[in-house]
Amino acid sequence: MHTQKSESFKVAALLAVSGGFLDAYTYLCRGEVFANAQTGNLVLLAIHLALREWAEATHYLIPILAFCLGILATEMVKNSLRARAGRFHWRHLVLGAEIVVLIAAAFIPQGEADTAVNVMVSFVCALQVEAFRKVRGNPFASTMCTGNLRSGTEALYHGVWSDEPQLRHKAVCYYGVIGCFILGAALGGVVSPRIPQQAPLVAAAFQGMAFLLMCGRDGGMA
Repeated sequence: MHTQKSESFKVAALLAVSGGFLDAYTYLCRGEVFANAQTGNLVLLAIHLALREWAEATHYLIPILAFCLGILATEMVKNSLRARAGRFHWRHLVLGAEIVVLIAAAFIPQGEADTAVNVMVSFVCALQVEAFRKVRGNPFASTMCTGNLRSGTEALYHGVWSDEPQLRHKAVCYYGVIGCFILGAALGGVVSPRIPQQAPLVAAAFQGMAFLLMCGRDGGMA
C-alpha cells in the first residue's frame, strides 16, 4: 500500500518531538500552561471557575480558544486547497505557517506577553494535530499521547494474542511515536529553561525537517 510522505513514520516522529518540546516549553517558561493537551487546561479552567478565580480561569481559557481557532483554520485551508495539484499541497502550507508562528514567538520576551505566546503555540499545535492525523495509514496524534497509548497497547495485545505480525508492527509504530514525544519533552525540559525566549526555534527546526521530508512527489496529498 502506498503511503504518503506526510503519513510516514519519519515525519510523524519529527512532529512528535516538536509536540513534546512545545508542551514542556509552555509549561516551564510561559506560565504553566499546556499548549498541546487541552484536557489539562480544561481541568484547571474548571477548578478556577469553581473557586470563582476569574483571572486565573481566563489564563487557561485563552489557549483553549486558540486551539479551537487553529482547528477551524486548518479545515478552511484544507477545504480551499486540497483539490489543487502540484508539488506543494495544503499540509505544506499548514506546516509552513506553524514554523513562521513559532519563529515569531521566539522574539517575544518572557513575562507579560506569556499569554500571547501560549495563544500562538496552542494555535500551532491545533494546526498540527488536525493536519497530520495518520502515520502509516493509522490514526495518531503528534501533540498528545493518550490516544496513541491506547491504540498501541490494543494493537500489541491483538498482535500477540492472534500472532499477527502486522498488528505488532502497528504497536511498535505507536510506541515509537510516543517515545519521540517523550524525547521532545525531555529535550524541552533541558533546553527551554536555558534559552526561554528562543526555545520555540528548536521546535520549528524539527518541523522544518519534517517539511523537507514531505517535499517531493505526493508529499502532502489527501
